Amino acid sequence: MNPARIRAIYRRLQQANPDPKTELNYSTPFELLVAVMLSAHTTDKSVNAATQVLYPVANTPQAILALGEDGVKPYIKPVGMYNQKAKNLIELCRRIVERHGGEVPNDREALESLPGVGRKTANVILNIVFGHTTIAVDTHIFRVANRTGIAPGKNPLVVEEELNAVTPDEFKHNAHHWLLLHGRYVCIARLPACPKCIIRDLCEYEPKTPPKDLPKSEAPVARGVRTGQSAIALAKAGAKRAAGRTGAAGKPPGGKAKSTKAAARTRAR
Repeated sequence: MNPARIRAIYRRLQQANPDPKTELNYSTPFELLVAVMLSAHTTDKSVNAATQVLYPVANTPQAILALGEDGVKPYIKPVGMYNQKAKNLIELCRRIVERHGGEVPNDREALESLPGVGRKTANVILNIVFGHTTIAVDTHIFRVANRTGIAPGKNPLVVEEELNAVTPDEFKHNAHHWLLLHGRYVCIARLPACPKCIIRDLCEYEPKTPPKDLPKSEAPVARGVRTGQSAIALAKAGAKRAAGRTGAAGKPPGGKAKSTKAAARTRAR
């Protein structure tokens, strides 16, 4: 794809969404790191359902360490693969406390050395938290980059390198968000919503979904966005069961129950 067309694609995505944001809910760099780590092989809605009950109880490395591996599992059950993710989360917290003074490191090598953190997660943190012009490549971006012709590649690293090479500097900081959201809401894996796509005349994908087939598309832009209430209910149920085992909501194993004010103070920090 020629540079002029690539620039035109980014310009349209920018005009439609001038200030794109991640759909993961967070208020601190550490909360974002945990959310991105938990998002592997699941949806942002499932992660948000889990963290909305976890973070009021424990949203710092020290607080999650106090919960322990078994204590954190009920909170993250909606994200799937929660046994392994709980193990990674506890060890991630331990290393952040012991090696980085409880702070999220601004360094790729240090980030990728953390359990459960790979190149994609590191790129997200470097981009959103520290302002680096990194482009994380997830399944949505991999699909959009190949399908549109912006940055074809056989694996995520090749696509990432190609995106860094062809994306104009002025668009690099937000490129990850624009391509991800486009893949999530419009350019889905099966039957993309081409008739609703703002870059359909610039995209090299063929054959494009015809207007008559749009009602069959599962793309949110064509069919509406799901609420994720079932995932939220599952997270709340897990938290309730955890509270019952410990005797009080928010009480880590061997620790004291948190008051609402104490939880709020922890979250504010």
